[in-house]
Order: sequence, then structure tokens, then C-alpha cells
Amino acid sequence: MSVQTRASSSAIAVAQAGFDAWRASRQTAVTGPLGNLALVETRWLPQGTDAEEAKAAEEEQLGGDGRVTVTTVRRTDLHTGEPEHGLRLWDADAPAIQHFSSIDTYPFRPDWVVEAAFAPVAADRRVPFEHIRDSGGSRELVVPGDIHVTLDGVDYTLSAFDDDGMLLLVFGDPTNGADTYGAGRFLFVPREGESETVILDFNRAFVPPCGFSAQYNCPLPPRQNRLHLPVHAGEKVPVFRGGYSLS
Repeated sequence: MSVQTRASSSAIAVAQAGFDAWRASRQTAVTGPLGNLALVETRWLPQGTDAEEAKAAEEEQLGGDGRVTVTTVRRTDLHTGEPEHGLRLWDADAPAIQHFSSIDTYPFRPDWVVEAAFAPVAADRRVPFEHIRDSGGSRELVVPGDIHVTLDGVDYTLSAFDDDGMLLLVFGDPTNGADTYGAGRFLFVPREGESETVILDFNRAFVPPCGFSAQYNCPLPPRQNRLHLPVHAGEKVPVFRGGYSLS
């Protein structure tokens, strides 16, 4: 199934008009008290521990200075399939925030606003996604349909998973590790109602959370989401002052 690559002139105009505001919103989001840069610890609790009780105990120990926020997080154990519970600590004055300068981003490229076709599946389908901190293990995520697109004469069937009601595309391309974040980038794909047409605006491709904190466990691009041509659009990498490094 093939579609033309470039979106309509009106879709491109809308994308370009909102580009600067999107960039500003990203800068604000990653530096917020619960932004990607603020995550300083993810702590998995022993099996059977009550997460809310552990959260309350951690908050009491911190003394409520208002700088550090504690939240709970849940995942599935790769080996047993049982739920695992943990705590996340967010520091509004984390070193990564103090040293953060900007997110290096390509200029807007109208040729990377792409029209694609979305084909929903009859029932929830799960596709395995390897995650960056799972040592080769994979986690199955709900992929509610296929995105069919042609890029530079090559037909792709891309898998975007459901992220709280939004389609999230995890993709890789030859810029990774050179100009852009090495593990790939993310792209939200808006879908209007039951429309079978979607717009892939690669100008809004963004560095995943694990590019801002080592405490995240981000999904990696599956083979079908690895593009053959470099995507010179969207975010590249975070930029820090004073030689600061996340590693």
C-alpha cells in the first residue's frame, strides 16, 4: 500500500505555523519539576511492598522541602509477567536542569511533513519492543494499527503503539548517533476520529526521555521502524553547559 509522501500545502502551513511554539513547549516541559531532566532516581520495590506506603515513607524521610517529588511507577516483570512497583524521585533543582542549555533542533523542513495511511486492526494487537535497559529483553506494547507510508520510493509499514490514547512512533534513521540521539527518536502521530489518513510531521520528532535521564527505560525502534534515509528534521540532542554529561 503506497501513498504520496508529501502532505498538502495546507497541512504543511499549519505544521510550520506551530513549529516555534512546539519548540518552546518542549524546552519548558523537559525542565519542569516533573520534566525529563528532573528524574534522578527510579527505585524498584521488593515484591509485595505496598507502593503507596513506600511513597509516604519516602516523602516523610525527605522532610517535605518541596524540591523533590515522589511518584509511583509500575511495569511488568519480563520473566514472571507479574506487576512490579517502584518509586520515582524528581528533583526540581537536579544537576541536569542546572546545566541544561537547549535542545539542538533542525530548521523546519516542509518536505518532512508526510501524509500516510493508517489501517486499524480488528482487535488490540501487541508487538514486542526491545527496551534500552532490558539487556535485549522485549516488552509487548499495544499497536492498534499499521501506518503505511512511502519515503524516497521505499514502502514502509510502521508500528506506532498506544500511549494514553495517542499513537507514538519510535523510529530510527541514519542520523542516530551522528547528528541525533543514538537510540532513535519519538514522534506523536495525531489521528482525527476514525480517519484513515494521518500526518507524520517529522519536524516534531523528539529526543526520548532516556536522552535526558538515565533513569528511564525507553523502547527502541523495531526493525520495521528503521528508515533507510536520514531524517534531517526534528530534535537532535540535548545541549548542556560546562561539559556536563548525563553518563
